[in-house]
Amino acid sequence: MSAPVRLSVMGAGLIGKRHIEHILTRPEAMLSSIVDPAPAARELAVSLKVDWFPSFQDMLSGNRPEGVVVATPNQMHVANGMDCIAARIPALIEKPLADDVLAAATLVEASERAGVPLLTGHHRRHNPMIQRAKAEIDSGRLGPIVSMHGMFWLIKPDDYFDVAWRREKGAGPVFLNLIHDVDLLRYLCGDIVAVQAAQSNRLRGNAVEETAVIILHFASGALGTVNVSDTIQSPWSWEFTAGENPAYSQTQEACYQIGGTRASLAIPQLELWHHPSKASWWAPIERERLSYEKADPLGLQITNFCGVIRGTAEPVVSAREGLKTLRVIDAVKRAAETGGFVSV
Repeated sequence: MSAPVRLSVMGAGLIGKRHIEHILTRPEAMLSSIVDPAPAARELAVSLKVDWFPSFQDMLSGNRPEGVVVATPNQMHVANGMDCIAARIPALIEKPLADDVLAAATLVEASERAGVPLLTGHHRRHNPMIQRAKAEIDSGRLGPIVSMHGMFWLIKPDDYFDVAWRREKGAGPVFLNLIHDVDLLRYLCGDIVAVQAAQSNRLRGNAVEETAVIILHFASGALGTVNVSDTIQSPWSWEFTAGENPAYSQTQEACYQIGGTRASLAIPQLELWHHPSKASWWAPIERERLSYEKADPLGLQITNFCGVIRGTAEPVVSAREGLKTLRVIDAVKRAAETGGFVSV
């Protein structure tokens, strides 16, 4: 077995710490350093007996890794990614790839010109449940996909908004939360070419939206709807249905339904519904529960990153895929502000 891939984590906040936890548990990976100027990050590095550096340049001169996980604030992703490209070090960049489309495109093009792999941290694609769903859809068992629906309904407590930036444009559920759902629907059902949307902030009155309803137009001709709100007490969101993050309660509800001419699929339960005898609303309908082996997608994402660095795997979510999802979110925001039809 080859030596573990030496990885550095930039940013030791909530998501950075989760990446660190998974690196420490994967046999193919080794945590070489933490890059974050905060005293708490230095204390964490000392406790884990790994190197600590206040900046990327300090890391390069002190202990150059084979790969970098970028878990810094969104507005720093492009600069951090450019540093990695200049140093010719592959990087896994947390989603969103950037805080605007133009900057993300600049980053992706620089990566592709230099031949330095950049991955986007849309970790849900790595979930074995999503992989099984995609395999089922790609096999044709659902038939041509006609329509799909996604829901993100939950309620963020009042004190969540005590932090000023969470009340401002760009900090609402469309950009922060819906990007996950749109990425999965793109992955499962194909590219999105246009959107329509409406939004509201009538309850809290903040500058940012709190509810949005979106129509998705897919390249295949399929149509989809997504309903997102952070003001509703509800069990219908990935957080509450997938059981992926132990910080959230798990319900037995669905958050996505994907419908084809031969069958429909509810996610995350992987319940496949179809008429076994005759395709008719008069005929009996049956439910089949698809099986899969559970595994933590954040850990599988680290495994994929290590494989990309070693040259033994292709990215599950490349930087260009992250850019495509970001383009859809940008179109949704523009459509919601104008009430119009926006091409992606």
